[in-house]
Amino acid sequence: MSDPNCIFCNILTGDVPATVVDEDDRTIAFMDIAPATRGHALVIPRVHAPDLLSVDSEDLAAVAIASKRLAARAKERLGADGVNLLNSCGAAAWQTVFHFHVHVIPRYRDDPLRLPWVPGAGDPDEIAAAAQELARG
Repeated sequence: MSDPNCIFCNILTGDVPATVVDEDDRTIAFMDIAPATRGHALVIPRVHAPDLLSVDSEDLAAVAIASKRLAARAKERLGADGVNLLNSCGAAAWQTVFHFHVHVIPRYRDDPLRLPWVPGAGDPDEIAAAAQELARG
């Protein structure tokens, strides 16, 4: 399945150029054109799915494996000190391209990237209440 209005689907068909750095039967990885850090790439499934909640489980697994492969390569070949894997699901979570994808963002000790969330202590009662709602049962 493909969406002709999706820029990532158009990358897959070759209608939009991309710098491909990895691919297999289920996935393709290419450089982000607005990189957060040196080596920032995107991994997508070849089959269109708008987001994390709609992607096929086998495609999700393939994207995870390809993301791990690319993260290892970033550490080995680019000298990254760490790697962020990031997925945004829905506009409220900063998703801007509605084709499931994972950002593979190499991190360097002195890079300027700062994520918008700064960890801090949470309210134990609220954590417990949310956990109760999320737990199976």
